[in-house]
This record gives sequence, structure tokens and C-alpha cells, in this order.
Amino acid sequence: MPRPNAGSHHNNKLHVKKGDTVVILSGKQQDKGRTGKVLLALPHEAKVVVEGVNIVTKHVKPSASNPQGGIEQREGAIHASKVALVDPETGQATRVRKQIVDGKKVRVAVKSGKVID
Repeated sequence: MPRPNAGSHHNNKLHVKKGDTVVILSGKQQDKGRTGKVLLALPHEAKVVVEGVNIVTKHVKPSASNPQGGIEQREGAIHASKVALVDPETGQATRVRKQIVDGKKVRVAVKSGKVID
């Protein structure tokens, strides 16, 4: 179901999925060039949450599960255009191409030509 005012992206497809290993191309100086696993993909906002990247401080109200509350460090979402998939063969950033292999549409690394999934 489409969400109102959730970015101006008509095509809600991302080039990365949950569980992919990605490299950060741009953003905060300490995050640039780091690699991490995609924890969450948010296609409607064209954003991804990457493990250990874009750490933000969140003030959490006390709740039943966390009666103490307090200040929490967690990963923030970054725009999907700022990440590139890591090529399984070379370990470098690569673009992704869609191809039909054996009747299935799969993602293929542009640099090495390896099938990703």
C-alpha cells in the first residue's frame, strides 16, 4: 500500500536487500568507506539501516520492557544512493544489474559478472 508523502520516489525498488554487505560511499566522515550488513531496508523512503553506521543518540522513555528508560545508541537510516553492494569476488563496491538466469530474475555484480542471489 503506498504511503502518502513518503519521498518522491515513484519506483520503490532498492538495489540492496536486508542481509547484503555494503560499503558506504558518502556521508559522515567517520562512516565513509566502512562496510557493514544491511539490517533494514526501507524502500518507501529509499533508505537503508547499516550495521555500525550512522550511530545516533536516542532518548528513550521508560516503558514496560525498559522500565529505566535512558539514552540509547542505535543505527540511523541513510539514503540508499550512499551505499554500494560489495562484490562477492573482489570485495570492492559495485553497481548491480538485473538479469534473467535460468528463467529467474537475479542481481548480478557489474564489475565481476557474478550472480549475487
